[in-house]
Amino acid sequence: MSDGRSSESGFPIKAVYGPVDVPEGLDTRLGAPGRFPYTRGVYPTMYTSRPWTMRQYAGFGTAAESNARYHQLLAAGTMGLSVAFDLPTQMGYDSDHPIAHGEVGKVGVAIDSVEDMRTLFDGIPLDRVSTSMTINAPGSVLLLLYQLVAEESGVAGTGLNGTIQNDILKEYIARGTYIFPPKPSLRLVADTFAYCRKEVPRWNTISISGYHMAEAGATPAQEIAFTLANGIAYVRAALAAGLAVDDFAPRLSFFFVARTTLLEEVAKFRAARRIWANLMRDEFGAEDPKSLMLRFHTQTAGVQLTAQQPEVNLVRVAVQGLAAVLGGTQSLHTNSFDEAIALPTEKAARLALRTQQVLAYETDLTATVDPFAGSYVVEAMTDEIEAGVRELMDRVAGYGGAVDAIEAGFQKREIETSAYRIAQEIDSGDRVVVGLNRFTIDDEEPYEPLRVDPAIEAAQAARLARLRTERDAGAVERSLADLRTAASGTENVLYPMREALRARATVGEVCGVLREVWGTYRPSDRF
Repeated sequence: MSDGRSSESGFPIKAVYGPVDVPEGLDTRLGAPGRFPYTRGVYPTMYTSRPWTMRQYAGFGTAAESNARYHQLLAAGTMGLSVAFDLPTQMGYDSDHPIAHGEVGKVGVAIDSVEDMRTLFDGIPLDRVSTSMTINAPGSVLLLLYQLVAEESGVAGTGLNGTIQNDILKEYIARGTYIFPPKPSLRLVADTFAYCRKEVPRWNTISISGYHMAEAGATPAQEIAFTLANGIAYVRAALAAGLAVDDFAPRLSFFFVARTTLLEEVAKFRAARRIWANLMRDEFGAEDPKSLMLRFHTQTAGVQLTAQQPEVNLVRVAVQGLAAVLGGTQSLHTNSFDEAIALPTEKAARLALRTQQVLAYETDLTATVDPFAGSYVVEAMTDEIEAGVRELMDRVAGYGGAVDAIEAGFQKREIETSAYRIAQEIDSGDRVVVGLNRFTIDDEEPYEPLRVDPAIEAAQAARLARLRTERDAGAVERSLADLRTAASGTENVLYPMREALRARATVGEVCGVLREVWGTYRPSDRF
């Protein structure tokens, strides 16, 4: 019996679910919380012992402006920082490079050197704050800058806790902030795994991301399938570099979206945990329980926010955050209601954090573990998503793996087909978006967005000019030459990279050396 509705992944939704919809063997597939296959959560007590880590993604303009926002968020009760970088930084260019013109400080903070990183974290206790950095192609560069700044304040690498996204494969699929071709990019990821194991052992070396694919239009099943397929590619790259699976797999983490379709999102997270646990045990022979745990950060769905009646986004974000918590996320960022218009204002960012705090402290969500366990509808949806994910992963494997499928354009085509379908449904009114295609109003209240001062670009250029004048140019050249030699051979590039950054080489100079040796990626025109 169905009312004709379908899930985001395309599975029919029945009007009523019952025991017949949940096959036998449910207890085996579920297990206990904190036990294989981790369907019910990666930790035995989940939020009953402590809530999820509350993060707010922030960064804009100069390092000093972003630093002020971080202090505001910490004072408001956020548990961890999440850094947004501007596009030039994400692409490995300095703020005074011609290609950076007009983009400096716009969608995140501009970081050109260790001096900017020092300003960004001024007055923040790096041994007590967990920091997530959304940076991919130059992720290792920003991690090393963070480590250098921590060392200046007396905090060793062994005392640092946080995450770099460092997920380059999804950039080829859905986002586009890549620099190098896939093979050297995977080498850089593997070098980062090895470096952090020795130097920054508590750091999560990668956050394998489905979020950006979902924002590009991926269904929940596609989001999980393509993310886990990328995860397999990273595991294989690390193994090929000589690392043992249990030496790096415990530090792998994931990053997913939470949409307003609450039931399917909860099922999606449960299915992802179960698939990953079985995959790591059966295919890669992982024995450490931490290697089997799919730990993930969640961000509410920015793509579902509207510029029309933006206050309605507060309700959307609350529902999305609830889905993430019921799905067992380890950390959460709730979007600000004004993000469809501009960078979040201070008030909007605080309201987004307060949304998480209401979920954690004013509801009974933290009183018990996995409250949806045994729900006929959620368990049936979990099984459906698991089957759909495995079918898509098999198709990726048929190409030879994630990298070969990317080069053939498979994931991109699948996501674009889904995005087109969603756009058609919104345009026709079959998919209701409150305030956009139904329940609209004629007169919108004026809203004053946060604006980035365009003078930031000139100020950053002046800082760079002063840096290049004051530093030891010979030391910089020698350290960059060492990096060039390492990149041309098989040495771990993070060690000479760290010394170059210590000598005050810039992000653009370091990435420029790697561009010289490894080249830049040019997508095929076949798709």
